Amino acid sequence: MSKPNLVTSNIEKIVVNVGVGRLRQLGQFEEKIFPEIVQEVSLITGQKPISRPAKKAIAGFKTRLGDIVGLKVTLRGKRMFDFFSRFVNAVLPRIKDFRGLDLKNVDASGNLSVGLADQLIFPEIDADTTKVDFGLEVTIVTKTKNRGKAIELYRKLGVPLKLKA
Repeated sequence: MSKPNLVTSNIEKIVVNVGVGRLRQLGQFEEKIFPEIVQEVSLITGQKPISRPAKKAIAGFKTRLGDIVGLKVTLRGKRMFDFFSRFVNAVLPRIKDFRGLDLKNVDASGNLSVGLADQLIFPEIDADTTKVDFGLEVTIVTKTKNRGKAIELYRKLGVPLKLKA
């Protein structure tokens, strides 16, 4: 079975989210930590992320209205296909004890969401020079709005999914 051309596939966009809520409590977050996170997300995705402010204050999480609680990058076109290729072929195999993505990661609309606990599994990040550790979430959005068809599409594109849930 030949691999389908990624350009003609049904992938609409890839969204990369990084939560920085807990890192806000560290000293010098605005001056040192936040720019480092922005730089590393830019290296990973090839595109500068946008800051996501808190929409409301939550005392339990020690956030105020307007505090930066995350970063978001939406990839489309060539950058999306480059990221997808690196993600499937270089990043996923570097996950410790990786035996495939669970089918539960594909939602009813056919979107695949993968949470990564560490940014160091990306080959662009040098573990010796990085100053901060953070996790990120990668969501692959398809034009297919059917879970079964989306799973079939991911398998054709080479995404390592487990055989059964």
